[in-house]
Amino acid sequence: MGQEFKGKGVNIALGPMMNILRVPAAGRNFEGFGADPFLSGEAAYETILGMQQGGVQACAKHFIDNEQETNRMTSSSDVDDRTQHEIYAQPFMRSVMAGVSAVMCSYNLINDTHACQNNLTLNGILKDEFGFQGFVVSDWGATHSTLSATAGLDMEMPDSSFFGETLAAFVNNGSIPLSRVRDMAQRVIASWYFLHQDEDYPAVNFNANNPGDEATNEHINVEDDHSTVVLDIGRASIVLLKNIQNALPLKKPKSILLAGSDAGLASIGPNEFLNAGGDDGILAIGGGSGAANLTYLISPLEAIQIRARQDRTTVSWILNDFDLARGGNMAIGASAALVFVNADSSEGSDRSNLTSHNDAEQLILSVAAQNNNTIVVTHSVGPLIVDSWINHPNITGVLWAGVSAAETGNAITDVLYGAFNPSGRLPYTIAKNAADYPASVSTSLEIPYAEGLQIDYRAFDAVSKLKLFRISLILVQRNITPRYEFGFGLSYTEFKYSGLNIVAVNESDNAQADLIRNWEAGHPSPIGLGSSTALWLHRPAFQVTFEVQNTGDVSGGEIPQLYLQMPPSSDEPPSVLKGFSDVFLQPGETKTVTVMLSRHSLSIWDVVAQGWRRPQGTTAVAIGASSRDFRLTGFIPL
Repeated sequence: MGQEFKGKGVNIALGPMMNILRVPAAGRNFEGFGADPFLSGEAAYETILGMQQGGVQACAKHFIDNEQETNRMTSSSDVDDRTQHEIYAQPFMRSVMAGVSAVMCSYNLINDTHACQNNLTLNGILKDEFGFQGFVVSDWGATHSTLSATAGLDMEMPDSSFFGETLAAFVNNGSIPLSRVRDMAQRVIASWYFLHQDEDYPAVNFNANNPGDEATNEHINVEDDHSTVVLDIGRASIVLLKNIQNALPLKKPKSILLAGSDAGLASIGPNEFLNAGGDDGILAIGGGSGAANLTYLISPLEAIQIRARQDRTTVSWILNDFDLARGGNMAIGASAALVFVNADSSEGSDRSNLTSHNDAEQLILSVAAQNNNTIVVTHSVGPLIVDSWINHPNITGVLWAGVSAAETGNAITDVLYGAFNPSGRLPYTIAKNAADYPASVSTSLEIPYAEGLQIDYRAFDAVSKLKLFRISLILVQRNITPRYEFGFGLSYTEFKYSGLNIVAVNESDNAQADLIRNWEAGHPSPIGLGSSTALWLHRPAFQVTFEVQNTGDVSGGEIPQLYLQMPPSSDEPPSVLKGFSDVFLQPGETKTVTVMLSRHSLSIWDVVAQGWRRPQGTTAVAIGASSRDFRLTGFIPL
């Protein structure tokens, strides 16, 4: 991504987006990294390192608490301090640690103050506590006052309604100190130098708003061999949710039916959803500013036909979501019936429900009624409620393909036929009912984040208790069984875990010895510039190792996940993700997996002391294949 932006002469890429999937129906969930702050933080960290290594300035967005599109310009996200630090600020903290050049403040208000003029979040958390040295840029039109400059905003976009000459006037009349304007300029220029954009950086040769303008578009192709990267990501992202009696991978079936509009190309090209607002073909990408124009798009129908030709398989299709009778009848006698469904969304609006586009559940049931080897493939921007069809006895397989861009047809085909063993894991929970989620889209202008730390799987796992939020006493009654839990994903092989060992890492930095001893004694970390990103807090403190063995007869990848179970004194959810890895194993092969834990990983936010503190009591470590499939358990040796 960084190389492509640089090749087009783009200095700043407006991403990655790392807002948390708090609300399953939020319209921009597909842009982010899921429902867990640790997962989102690590993905943001690696993405920023990669983009900036490619030469473009990355911009972490949207800071902060921008978890829905409804009333996004006028609503206030009301978030308590501990939840802010442990959930919603976590990915931005990791972005700062990755050296991100810019941070974009969001449209919404935070506790009744606009995000782009919120002194507490911009100056207090981002620039002081996190030690951010880059610049803060407004979302487009999110600036509401020239005095936003004193609250931490460094650049107004897309124009200078409040900055520019008005900002100069405020300096001249003494409302804003000149030193602040100097700091704003230094931050912007520092990011330019930091990415060496003063050294032979390509001139701008791209105009996204007018791609046909020859004066501003030199048509420099920057794709290189990146289609192979897109294919690799697509295959690795697919999650196998159901596989009864080894229905998958397909083994040279005599005949196949492909049903549903999502199996084929749209009527007007690869970018119909973006350009026309329609969706009568495969969903490869969500809409809005987080999307991109595809230069081509491979559908499942195209890719499967190529494979079917090799196997001498007869292929038929019906690219219609509404002709239920014909779809069901065409499924009769097919060796396998593949039903393709999707659910889309775009910036600016949230999803109205958690069901598939065109009520495609009915197509699934019509096909399954007439074929006992029905396999469902879903392209979706987020969670779907699947309980109306998931337990149908004739539905033998389910692939969850997300939105995988131009190579999605090839990626799906490789997984369907076993050329790639699925290793993807759900970055969010799929519930049995929409009401099971702890939060939903709010139409109120005051949005209380009353669930606190208990979002997604943390909420499903939580036990009943009373919670005080502002002046309301809320009874939290959870411990709900999901349809598919966070971190879930099947494989064409099996894995065995063994040999858990947890040891403290020897600390060689004696200069930090007092800080470490104080933390071990349960004292909060000190406050000050860069206090939350201090090296002593994030260096490896404990090493967790264990063995993973492929006990099946197919090579494949596994993604072991590490969850901490904090002591009761912490008031944390039952389990919280704090580490993961990936390991590829041949049949019978065993490898050692190592996951490091920092002191920050083992800490909670102390609201009173405004620092990170180790909770009193014993912290357990649970290693497993999902948030509810633990294979090994141990304890932190403190």
